[in-house]
Amino acid sequence: MEEALGKAKILMESLPWIKEHHGKTAVIKYGGNVMLSPQLKESIASDIVLMKYVGLNPVIVHGGGPEITSYMKSQGKEVKFVKGLRVTDKETMDIVKMVLVGKINLELVSLINRHASPTRGAGRLAVGVSGDDGGLVRARKLSPSLGYVGEVEEVNPKILSDLIKDGFTPVVASIGVGKDGESYNINADSVAAAIAVALKADKMIFLTDVPGLFRDFSDKSSLISELTDDQCLEMIEKHQIKEGMIPKVEACIRVLVAGIHRAHLLDGTLPHALLLEIFTDKGIGTMILPSPS
Repeated sequence: MEEALGKAKILMESLPWIKEHHGKTAVIKYGGNVMLSPQLKESIASDIVLMKYVGLNPVIVHGGGPEITSYMKSQGKEVKFVKGLRVTDKETMDIVKMVLVGKINLELVSLINRHASPTRGAGRLAVGVSGDDGGLVRARKLSPSLGYVGEVEEVNPKILSDLIKDGFTPVVASIGVGKDGESYNINADSVAAAIAVALKADKMIFLTDVPGLFRDFSDKSSLISELTDDQCLEMIEKHQIKEGMIPKVEACIRVLVAGIHRAHLLDGTLPHALLLEIFTDKGIGTMILPSPS
C-alpha cells in the first residue's frame, strides 16, 4: 500500500505540469555521446512517447557526430575538424547523410513507434525527416574551405506543424539544402534552435552528457539550476563555460531572445531526464530564462 501511495503522490505531483504543457511544443536536441548507449536510447524514446500521450508535442532534432566519425574511420577516411566543424567533402557528405538519415533517424523513429498503441496502428507515432526534405531547412555554405558545411538560412515550419497537427512526432536529421540543391552538414544545435524559433515552441531542451552549467566545473556541487540569458553571456565572456558547451548555451540565448519561454540543459545520460525536468516540482539540470526587460 505504501508503494502504491508513493506512486500516486508522484502522479499527482506531475498533474500541474501536465496541465501547463498540454498542447504546447517542445523542441528536443538529441545527439553526441548520449546517442551511443542502446539503453539510453530506449529510455529517451519512452520519455518522448509519454510526453506525446499526455498532450505535449515533442519535436526531436538529432545529430550523430561520434557515429559519423566512427564510420569514416572504419572506411579509412580521414577525419578533419576546423574550429569544431567537420571538413566535409562530397564523399564525407554522402557518409553524413547515410549515417544521419539512413541509420540514426530510422533507429529513433523505430524506437518511438514501438510504443504505438494498437488503436493507433504500427508506425503511427513518429515520422523521420531530413532538413533537406521539402526545403525544411534552407542552408548557406559557411566557407569553401569546409566544403559541404552550412548554416541555417531559413526554416519552413509548415512541414513540421502539419505533422504535429496530424498527431505525429517529427524526428529531424540536421541536414539542410542550399540554393544549389546540394545537401549541407549543419550543426544540430543550430538546427534545433532555428526550428524552435520557427515553430514558436514553448521550450527548447538540449540533452548533453553533463548535468548542466556550473559556477565552477571542478565543483560538482556548484550546479546552477536557473539563470538568465544575460547571466549566460556574462559567463561566456568570463570564460566560465567550457568550450564544448558554448554552442549549446549560445543556441539557448538565441531562442530566448526570439521569444521562446525557456531553455534547458539536461544530462541525457540520466535515465528519464526529460520526465524529471518537465513533470516534477524540482526538475534537474539548468533552466535558462529570458532576462527581465
